[in-house]
Amino acid sequence: MSDSVDPTPRASSVDERNLNDATGMDAVTLHVGDLESMSSYYSDALALEPIEERSRGREVHRVLGRGRTPMVRLVSTPDLPGVDPRQAGLFHTAFLFEDPASLAATVYRAARDPRSRFVGSSDHLVSEAFYFTDPEGNGIELYADRDRSEWTYASGRLRMDTLYLDPNAYLRTHLDEAVVAEGPRRAGGVGHVHLQVGDIGTARAFYVDAIGFETTVDTYPGALFASAGGYHHHVAMNTWNSAGAGPRASTLGLGDVAITVPARQDLDALIARLKAHGLDHADTGRSVVLRDPWGTQVTVALPGTSTDELLAR
Repeated sequence: MSDSVDPTPRASSVDERNLNDATGMDAVTLHVGDLESMSSYYSDALALEPIEERSRGREVHRVLGRGRTPMVRLVSTPDLPGVDPRQAGLFHTAFLFEDPASLAATVYRAARDPRSRFVGSSDHLVSEAFYFTDPEGNGIELYADRDRSEWTYASGRLRMDTLYLDPNAYLRTHLDEAVVAEGPRRAGGVGHVHLQVGDIGTARAFYVDAIGFETTVDTYPGALFASAGGYHHHVAMNTWNSAGAGPRASTLGLGDVAITVPARQDLDALIARLKAHGLDHADTGRSVVLRDPWGTQVTVALPGTSTDELLAR
């Protein structure tokens, strides 16, 4: 998947307690009610191209991305109820772009699409981000990282913040019509996934202690940020809308959180942690599949996931 934006350094050693430093994120799966409408939205607003699709019974699975890099899998499930903003599930999928020009071009496209709902923009010190909601209520973050040399730390924790970022000023500074025209030829990928959970302690036990991410920021009220390899975060969990939520009902919205690790020994180390925590899981050889405490499917797989493998999940 050479066209993707890679936020993590390469590493090969296996840590029995933590995920490999080279861990990254893969395409997020969304259950959608109107496949054609949602496909056209992600194509027009985010400049993603359909890569492949497959029918499974009454379901149609369609993968979209940039180049050959899958970024989202849409699963047509029109009989499911809509997203409940108070239940556990997706807060937003964060799509990472390689530079401010690529980010500005995508923000410009998303803002011009009448189906987008602009939620806001923020300077997080480690990154600059813009937030939208898609037509079926799924959160989207579009962002670009600042160089790691600009990141700062205090008391052993990465410094992040939520400062005002003027969207019009950002576009005036970085928007380039030539980059807009390149559209899906510009690299992109899933940088992180932000989840709604019922409580932070349970989320920490699952995503940090069992899965093996390391806490990066735990000073935001009702939120936890965690990563591998010192990245600012690959996953985040909050209770801002979902405090006390129990297991998820079957609805539209998040279907799978996909994580990649470099080698089979990393999956073996993960399985050892899951067994130590008494967590049920399935080992397919190239991936380990399980559910978090709220019923969200999590897939940890080897890199280079083919669209055939993605469509089979």
